[in-house]
Amino acid sequence: MSGYIEQPRFSCAFAAQHTVLAIPKAIPIAHCGPGCVAKTFMFSGTGAGHQGEGYAGGGTVTCTNTNEHDVVFGGGEKLKKFINGALKVLKGDLYVVMSGCTAGIIGDDVEQIASEFAREGVPVIGVDTSGFRGNSYVGHELVLKEIIKQFVDSGGTEVKVRKGLVNVFASVPPQNPFWRGDLEEIKRILELIGLEVNILFGACCAGVSEWRDIPNAEFNLVLSAWVGESAVQLLKTKYGTPYLHIPYIPTGAAAASRVLREVAAFAGINGEKIEKIIEREEKRFYHYFVSLADFFADFRNNIPYELYLISDSSYAIGVSDFLVNELGFTPEGIYITDTQEDSAKKNIRETFGRLGDEFDGKIIFENDGGKIQSDIRKRLNGSKKAAIFGSLWEDTLARETGNLSYHLSLPLLNDVITSRSFAGYNGGIRLMEELYAGIFRRRDVVRQTLVE
Repeated sequence: MSGYIEQPRFSCAFAAQHTVLAIPKAIPIAHCGPGCVAKTFMFSGTGAGHQGEGYAGGGTVTCTNTNEHDVVFGGGEKLKKFINGALKVLKGDLYVVMSGCTAGIIGDDVEQIASEFAREGVPVIGVDTSGFRGNSYVGHELVLKEIIKQFVDSGGTEVKVRKGLVNVFASVPPQNPFWRGDLEEIKRILELIGLEVNILFGACCAGVSEWRDIPNAEFNLVLSAWVGESAVQLLKTKYGTPYLHIPYIPTGAAAASRVLREVAAFAGINGEKIEKIIEREEKRFYHYFVSLADFFADFRNNIPYELYLISDSSYAIGVSDFLVNELGFTPEGIYITDTQEDSAKKNIRETFGRLGDEFDGKIIFENDGGKIQSDIRKRLNGSKKAAIFGSLWEDTLARETGNLSYHLSLPLLNDVITSRSFAGYNGGIRLMEELYAGIFRRRDVVRQTLVE
């Protein structure tokens, strides 16, 4: 690291313990120093809207608590004892041994140690998720690829491609605090057009059996600006599976319909069938949309129209598209917090460019919350007509500037999130509810139609 950042929006690579926990009956085993598991859980679990510990997670993940003795003499033997202990008391379908910074620095090889158990037929893999390897998104990618290499590819079964089967790579649990609801909606709308969906994470995932089924997919689908792309490239190399990369999670009817048409065309699904499904979904969506007309008329002077948004790239693109192109917001600052890679930046800018000229000059790549808030204050220039989408950090900023704040990214210690989602048709409806109900948090809301 060349410096520090204020108000971080992500954790380190070790936060990928939550990627493991998001797979039903998958269990992380941590080889790291004391406190890493608990601190990661506080940020990525509690800080994602109090999402709970899950099947075998939270602050009680099995951990070696590496100490000074292990640093000097190595912690490999200690780790083996902890793996054996976990296998005795924790019933799981997949065990993922993950290294923290201490293990990474002293060179304990968790993959080699895990392979000793795997050779005995135990579903154990190892992943080097030392915190210094990158942020939460990088850790997620590392776990994805190692599960594919060490577990999915170890089944010894013949690959039998099934027509209509798709693997979806769309969210970083719970770095995207709405990952559970998002994946449910994505699975729902893809199944509407006749696809069989391996969603891979969450309550709507069948568990490890879906991961074993990955090689049989007709194609893979990435709904993300860049996270997940390396995993599908690996799958293409290993199994020849083609993939479709759409660089955002769609929000609202227009985007969801656009994505469904693109997926259907890629999958070779009959266009007439798709249009009937889209017509039905859009009819329902715009019925609710139009029902807000009286509200717009009565409270139009209280409704914000300037948009400031702080989020990772996938959600920043999808939500901004909906707010600007369907609800009529003016983008003033869209702050991308998850990547600083030039290739990813280029793709993100090009995507925003296709969504409209309104985004020109409004896309800022920055992960320092202090710098983001300083820039927003300057751009606001005293305005009280802004909707600021971000984290609990922006709640304070909104109160101080007399504007409205909405939750979209970590940390969210002052919220409770279960199945909330801003993805797809249902997510667009939910976002409208959140947005317009938010004006009643003002103390000065009045029903006014004639005066400013």
